[in-house]
Amino acid sequence: MTEPLLRRLAARGERLTVGALPWIAPVYRAMPGVAEVIEFPFQHGGLQLVGRWSLARQLRGRFDVAYVCPNSLKSALIPWLANIPQRVGYTGEMRFGLLTDRLDNPDTEERPPMVEWYAALSLVGQSPGKPMKLSGDLRPVLQVPAVAIDAALEVLGRNPNLPTLARNSYVVFAPGAEYGPAKRWPAKHFAELASKIDRPVLLLGGPKDHAICEEIATAANAKQRGHCHNLAGKTDLMQAFALIGQAFRVVSNDSGLMHVAAALGVPQVAVFGSSSPEHTPPLNDRARVVWLRVDANYQPPLACAPCYERTCPLGHTRCLEDVGAERVYALL
Repeated sequence: MTEPLLRRLAARGERLTVGALPWIAPVYRAMPGVAEVIEFPFQHGGLQLVGRWSLARQLRGRFDVAYVCPNSLKSALIPWLANIPQRVGYTGEMRFGLLTDRLDNPDTEERPPMVEWYAALSLVGQSPGKPMKLSGDLRPVLQVPAVAIDAALEVLGRNPNLPTLARNSYVVFAPGAEYGPAKRWPAKHFAELASKIDRPVLLLGGPKDHAICEEIATAANAKQRGHCHNLAGKTDLMQAFALIGQAFRVVSNDSGLMHVAAALGVPQVAVFGSSSPEHTPPLNDRARVVWLRVDANYQPPLACAPCYERTCPLGHTRCLEDVGAERVYALL
């Protein structure tokens, strides 16, 4: 979601170095405007002040401007400790002394599109106060070099349990959603959808998604023998990018892999539940979205969405349970 910001900065002549945690670093290496990626040696959670201080010392004198995309206080510490002259970001977690140039936090009830929210940082210094309405193409773009695709597919091709992974020969499912179950279309629906598809189905995700992907594969293969393959936790991120980029179609929840498919321009269907496609849409002309909050065929309208909760506060998760496999299959 930060790629349009980086593209804007690169287009006006800024040389971009991105600091990112190891699990997300490959995403930035696939962004055309990024010259360098520094992997931050931090664990998720915790201040880890000694490590941040040590890294900041190594970065001193290297940069003129830091754009701090996350809203957390700790994310603004390294640019501040490194004495980077201009430090740009949203006020976030009360970061008044850490940032030199701040934009006001957006109204949480309005939840502007995240791509616009990040890209507005490029206006700091040009338009004081709240950001202007952005113009131009804000669709994220990823580029995976052909050599990287070939290498990833060659490794996966050694798996005797997988079919030949030719371009457009298979469908990718991404059933996970890190945020919580209120963003995950039920496994039974994914399994039913897989059983309707007459080509191999590859299930992608991280190690935490392996169990739900195995549930989907087992149920789907009971109806259509052996065509559904669980690769969750078995690929690195570049291999996942390669598989998504070569897929015939992608089906996902509102998740990181949904945005990867959008940035690679793959035809996709995204199922939204507790979150909103008005806030985090797949910005892809070939994307189709299912969201019962605005579905004219779903009566009465589902007024409880979006709740943005990890689990359904009403206990029924109808926003996802009521999206049938037949509906998604028709969009595919």
